[in-house]
Amino acid sequence: MTALPRLVLKPGREKSLRHRHPWVFSGAIERVEGEPEPGGAIAVVAHDNAPLGWAAYSPESRIRARVWSFDAAATIDEAFLLGRLEAAVRRRDGLLDARHDACRLVHSESDGLPGLVVDRYGDVAVVQILSAGAERWRDFWPEALVRTAGVRTVYERSDAEVRTLEGLPPRTGPMLGELPEHVRMVEAGITYEVDVAGGQKTGFFLDQRDNRALASSLAAGADVLNAFCYTGGFSLGALAAGARSVVSVDTSEDALALGRRNASLNGLDDARAQWMHADVFAWLRRLRDEGRHFSLIVLDPPKFAPTEKHVPKAARAYKDINLWAMKLLAPGGHLLTFSCSGAVGPDLFQKIVAGAAADARADFEIRGRLAASRDHPVSIHFPEGEYLKGLWLQAV
Repeated sequence: MTALPRLVLKPGREKSLRHRHPWVFSGAIERVEGEPEPGGAIAVVAHDNAPLGWAAYSPESRIRARVWSFDAAATIDEAFLLGRLEAAVRRRDGLLDARHDACRLVHSESDGLPGLVVDRYGDVAVVQILSAGAERWRDFWPEALVRTAGVRTVYERSDAEVRTLEGLPPRTGPMLGELPEHVRMVEAGITYEVDVAGGQKTGFFLDQRDNRALASSLAAGADVLNAFCYTGGFSLGALAAGARSVVSVDTSEDALALGRRNASLNGLDDARAQWMHADVFAWLRRLRDEGRHFSLIVLDPPKFAPTEKHVPKAARAYKDINLWAMKLLAPGGHLLTFSCSGAVGPDLFQKIVAGAAADARADFEIRGRLAASRDHPVSIHFPEGEYLKGLWLQAV
């Protein structure tokens, strides 16, 4: 009988796993015993042979193994994975109803399914397979999602750059069923058309659900600026809440066109909406030169710092956009500012924004610290899952 492959850690490198952090980096490994296949299950043991759990092996990645289970007696098979999927879906109980039919169903490591992301838009599930372990079970996910979540169509958007770090090529296309001509979702009673096949991420930024609700609560009678607006999630919520005017700015003409269609789809007053195709950095300066002011500004930029080495440049970019937004904010106005860069932590982000306020010679009260909605859970053992952070500031 062939012995099961094992990953043996260097002395003292088991501490993070004993604290239930699910990643094993290549530098922590003393040796690999046997011949594990890419994505295959491998036993992880400490230097003294103490069992630590089961992981998916990834020979191409710096994260050499991602833990499926810390139970050394577990068996990583279809029953195990189906149980994890069922638990993830149950965890979203209460998030789907007549006014909301979209949410994240699986949030990778935070749901015990490393490298698997699943977003639901109505009857369509969009899957991102981002690790060698999740890739090994690629054929299993579609039918399992139909069984656990009741969706009719499963579409793959495994085209994120992180797959290259796992030695995996990009893959997109239908996995089960046929993608409807128009994929639509409902959030807070507002209907959105979602570009599942060609949009950013899986087509929509579901993580901002709670923050869109907050923005809507502040929007009645307000002049609103939504910078980096994408397809206008914050914009539509503000218009529906009775904003006096909404200016939406983005560099993508396709995203802006979809935003306009979504506004029309909901019968929202086009006279109150302005959709601007422009570089946001330059446009903020132009608005300041024109003497414009807004009572609500949303800054939700793309990921400026994909890795640690990008943080200094990203910090300058975050400071720049916040500085100009602060100069555009009316007295007593609200600024919702975000970073989705995992390499920029909440403390650093607050320092950057505080530096912008100092340069703007303006005072702000922190009304709240913002994060992703609860369908994007963060395990206490896996802080890397907390990538989205934000501040709700009010000018004083």
